[in-house]
Amino acid sequence: MAEHKGLLFKVIRVYGQNPEDRDDLFQEISIQLWNSIPNYKGDSAVGTWIYKVALYTAMAWSRKQNKHTADKLTFDESEHTLTEKSKSEDARLEWVYQQIGLLNEIDRSLTLLLLDGYSYKEMSSMLGISESNVGVRISRIKKQLTQKSQENV
Repeated sequence: MAEHKGLLFKVIRVYGQNPEDRDDLFQEISIQLWNSIPNYKGDSAVGTWIYKVALYTAMAWSRKQNKHTADKLTFDESEHTLTEKSKSEDARLEWVYQQIGLLNEIDRSLTLLLLDGYSYKEMSSMLGISESNVGVRISRIKKQLTQKSQENV
């Protein structure tokens, strides 16, 4: 987990909307990773497997919490141990994470996978949707985020 903490922080940051949620989600992902070790077959890289487990756990946890639209807090309200400390605070990066957090769970997952350099084929396999659907969704996400960024200028 220490080797792949960067990707875990990203997933937790996007799905956990406040420090308490991020703590809970970190625990859920940790437990799920531990329990899933016997099921790891080695047919993908360890990082890809960890990412997949983290994403699925975060999506399931998010559905249980019913906090997609209500009680959202901004990331600026407090620093927490689960947030990755950057050397310089960048308001643009915070805005991007906030916007990603507002997407539906599939689009949120696709965005994170895209930012981490996964191919459409890998994303398709991880999320159980077709490669063409991945492409269409990513195109729409990019268009939506571009429009929102232009409105905020």
